[in-house]
Amino acid sequence: MSGQDLIDAGLPQGRWFRPALDDANRVLDAGGTEAEALAAALVHRPPPILPLRPAGELPFFTNIEADGADEEINVAAVEHSMALLMRTPVVKAGAVMPDACPAGPPGTIPVGGVVASEAIHPGMHSADICCSMAISVFADVAPKDLLDAVYAVTHFGPGGRARGAQVRPPADLMAAIDAHPLLTDLKSMAIEHFATQGDGNHFAFVGQMKSTGETALVTHHGSRAPGAKLYGKGMKIAERTREALSPETQPQSAWIPADTAEGDAYWDALQLIRAWTKANHFAIHDLAAQRLAAKVADRFWNEHNFVFRKSDGLFYHAKGATPAFSGFAGDATDLTLIPLNMAEPVLIVRGNNAAHGLGFSPHGAGRNFSRTQHKRMQGARTTAEIMAEETAGLDIRFFSGTPDISELPSAYKNADAVRAQIERFGLAEVVDEVIPYGSIMAGDYSADAPWRRKKAAR
Repeated sequence: MSGQDLIDAGLPQGRWFRPALDDANRVLDAGGTEAEALAAALVHRPPPILPLRPAGELPFFTNIEADGADEEINVAAVEHSMALLMRTPVVKAGAVMPDACPAGPPGTIPVGGVVASEAIHPGMHSADICCSMAISVFADVAPKDLLDAVYAVTHFGPGGRARGAQVRPPADLMAAIDAHPLLTDLKSMAIEHFATQGDGNHFAFVGQMKSTGETALVTHHGSRAPGAKLYGKGMKIAERTREALSPETQPQSAWIPADTAEGDAYWDALQLIRAWTKANHFAIHDLAAQRLAAKVADRFWNEHNFVFRKSDGLFYHAKGATPAFSGFAGDATDLTLIPLNMAEPVLIVRGNNAAHGLGFSPHGAGRNFSRTQHKRMQGARTTAEIMAEETAGLDIRFFSGTPDISELPSAYKNADAVRAQIERFGLAEVVDEVIPYGSIMAGDYSADAPWRRKKAAR
């Protein structure tokens, strides 16, 4: 049997011809019929190309109202991206949260986006896999003492901890990472980056519970370099699928089929990265507790950049959206955390599992402007003036020593408006708050970067 025989049978040419012909001719050599040989060849035939859905065929839920002209532009960009994304063949539903903002080229899932799909889309949980919130409540600990302790034990900024200052992850978790084919080469990173928080909008926030007055530590960060590396591997796997099955699909919406060995391996790797991230949060909390010789009275956590699987068999991708349905994970409580900005309370909420939110609520306040645009909007005001106005009465610290004004409250959406929309759209119920005392962020590491110092010295 030749390639022309397959073409004459109406089959599309491709790399699959070589193994198909090898098997077909083995059947013929063994005395099989041409029909049996063709059947053996067809085993290698790739699935049919999946076209994009027609524009507008699959609508999505919009749980956001524009608060001013800038927000109108932001919402329009979010809706445009979601409309493009919903054309992806395996996507089944979508929703937008009140804190939504664009996060890449048109068609990229926005921050505050939720997408249900038959498959796993690495681009829809992003490189910051399992970006998440964790809280530990301490009795009889002063807020300043806790903030001092956290500042002494945490680590912000690019890279991980130096040798001699590293904190080892739990042994059973490391053994599982070592045994997983997608993660075994990340062992060193998993150690180096453990008990670190990165940069950007990640933080350690100290405040007091509105209900009891107890002091609480809230941390926000993701899976650091191990998660970013897994994301890169997942995108390569998904891209092969996209090229073979749906080349019209945008690369950022490429998927890994769930019912495959690769899908199972990636799903299992996500769960290990999730376990690493949870341990990463509480390692920092425990280091602070040990420094104070304090006991943790209560704690819980939740992720907002992840993929969840429901009983309907679909994969729910949350890009900056908080689960609001019961039992979203084996270690889930009925409470989740929603931060707004460093000057506002962290909300403790109970989800409503609203159908129009696909069972999710917001993850924070979101942005209407890029970091660069926000800095440009400050005009001639000095950093000291901006800090004094926006952080009055708060103990705000930047790990690098240089403030990052693109993380101050004015960089984010109006917190009152986001909170009001959580209630208006029935996405979650606020049951308590952590009233701010102070927080720690990475700060502007680029301000004193080595290359800048060399340039200034010339």
